[in-house]
Amino acid sequence: MKILLAVDGSDVSTRAVKHVIGLVRKMSAPPELVLLNADTPLLQAAAVKIGIEGVERYHQENGEYATKAARAALNRAKVPFTEKLVVAEPAEAIIEEARKGRHDLIVMGSHGRGAIKGLLLGSVTSKVIANCGTPVTVVR
Repeated sequence: MKILLAVDGSDVSTRAVKHVIGLVRKMSAPPELVLLNADTPLLQAAAVKIGIEGVERYHQENGEYATKAARAALNRAKVPFTEKLVVAEPAEAIIEEARKGRHDLIVMGSHGRGAIKGLLLGSVTSKVIANCGTPVTVVR
């Protein structure tokens, strides 16, 4: 089994990691687990202002921060995983990785902001569910 665990460093991401650890413990064979963080690209004006090296450092630091708790929890639980940090719109990156990696399951947290805010802000989870053929487990 191949599981894609999408995290953003939030409390709901931490709960999603704990869910995956519990799931893995119930499996007879460990799954192939990919820990994914997609960092939204900077606006062009900001990117130009801080330069190429600044942009790279910014995204690297964001990715490290967003995956730090997940890496620690997975390592403590002795759950093997690979890590991918990408710079892309999060929903698109999750969908693309699930498709290219031929994952059997996506696990991700949802902030549960509600229908009105979801319509106004757009929900990564909603976009993934609506546009991806891979089953999604949403943890709140």
